[in-house]
Amino acid sequence: MKDGVSEGAVVPDWTLGVFTEKIRQRALQSLPDISRASEERFDRISRLTAQLLGVESCVITIVDDDQLWIKSRYGTNLTQVKREESFGDFALRTADKFEVADASQDSRFAHNPLVTGPPHVRFYAGYSLETPNREQIGTLAVFDSHPRSFADAEWSLLHELKLWVESELTNEEEIARARRVQRSLLPTQPLALEGYEVAGGCAHVQAVGGDFYDWYPIKEGEAFTLADVMGKGMAAAIIAATVRAVLRAGSRNDSIVGSVEVATSTLEADLHNAGSFVTLFHARLNTSTGVVRFVDAGHNLSMVYREDGSQERLTSENLPLGAGISTTFQEHKVTLYPGDTLVSVSDGVLDLFDGTIGGLHRVENIVRYSESAQSAVDELIAMADHSASDDATVLIIHRNE
Repeated sequence: MKDGVSEGAVVPDWTLGVFTEKIRQRALQSLPDISRASEERFDRISRLTAQLLGVESCVITIVDDDQLWIKSRYGTNLTQVKREESFGDFALRTADKFEVADASQDSRFAHNPLVTGPPHVRFYAGYSLETPNREQIGTLAVFDSHPRSFADAEWSLLHELKLWVESELTNEEEIARARRVQRSLLPTQPLALEGYEVAGGCAHVQAVGGDFYDWYPIKEGEAFTLADVMGKGMAAAIIAATVRAVLRAGSRNDSIVGSVEVATSTLEADLHNAGSFVTLFHARLNTSTGVVRFVDAGHNLSMVYREDGSQERLTSENLPLGAGISTTFQEHKVTLYPGDTLVSVSDGVLDLFDGTIGGLHRVENIVRYSESAQSAVDELIAMADHSASDDATVLIIHRNE
C-alpha cells in the first residue's frame, strides 16, 4: 500500500484533473531545458537500466500537455509519442509501479499503434518520475517485444534507478534557477548612452560560469567591467556574483584603483579558500571627454580600434585578484575619439579561433566590418554557442561623436 492505494492501482481520473494538471505543468516550466535535449548523464541511466534488467528498450520521458518527449532512450528510435497513445500516461496516473505483462492481450493497449506496429510492445514496466514536491512530470520505463513480468527484485532495482533519475532532474531544476539568477545579474537592457554604442554578451559552456560583464552609471559617466573567474560551473558563478557586487559597492569610491583594492581585500580569503583567481578589466568612461580610466588586473585582452585603422592594446603588469602575491594596482588612461571602439573579451573568445593572442585580429575584423556594436557581439556569441570550449564574454564601447 502507498498512501492508501494498492500497488499498481490506477488513480481515478479526477486526481489528474484540471487543477492538478496545471500544477504539474508549472513544475515542468521550472525545468526549462529538460524536455527534449539528450544528455549523457540521462543516457547512462537508460542504458544501464536496460542492461541490468535484461530488456530490449528503456526510455526516460517528460510528459507534456499532449506529448511524451523522450528525454533519453536505449534500444529504440522513439523520440516522442502522443500522450493519448502512450503507456506513459497510464504510468503517470499510477500511484506506484505500472506493468503490462502482454499488451496484445490487454484491452487498453491491444489496438495501440505501438503494439500493432513498431516497436511491437508486449511487456511494459515503469514508474512515474516526481519532483521533490510530488508533481509527476515523466516516467522511467522499460519495454520488450515479448510478454513477461517483473519479480520483486526487479521492481526494487527499477525503483532505485527511478530515484537516480529524479535526483538528476532535481539537480537540473537547481541549475536552471542558478542560470536564471546569473542571467539576471547581467545587464538586461541595451545601454542608451548619448554619443556611444555599447553592447555586451556572455556564453557559458555550462549552465552557469565565471565570466561576466557589467555596466552602471557613475558621477562622470559610466562604469564598465569584464571579469573572468578561473574555472567553470557553480563555484565560479558564485565567485563572479561576489566580484560584481563588491565592485558595484566600490563605485562610491572616486578612485578606480581604490575600488579594485577594496574588491581584492574583500575577496582575498574567499579566493584563497576556493583556490581561484579573477582576471579583470574595470573601467570608468567620462562620456563628455571620451577619457577611459581603467585598471587591468591580469586580463590584458582589451583593445582600442582607432577610426584611422590603427589599434592599441590596453595592457598592464597588474596581477589578477586572488593571485596570492601582494600587488599595487595602477590606473591607466586611454581616450576614445569619434569613430574609435574599445573591445574587451575573455580568453574563451580567443579559443573560438586559434587560442592565441592572434585571435584578437579576428575579433578586430568582425568588429570593424559589423554594422553595429550589438551585431559584432551577436556574431561572436553565436560562434561561442556553437563551438566554445570555455566561457566567452565580449564588451564593446564605440564612440559615435
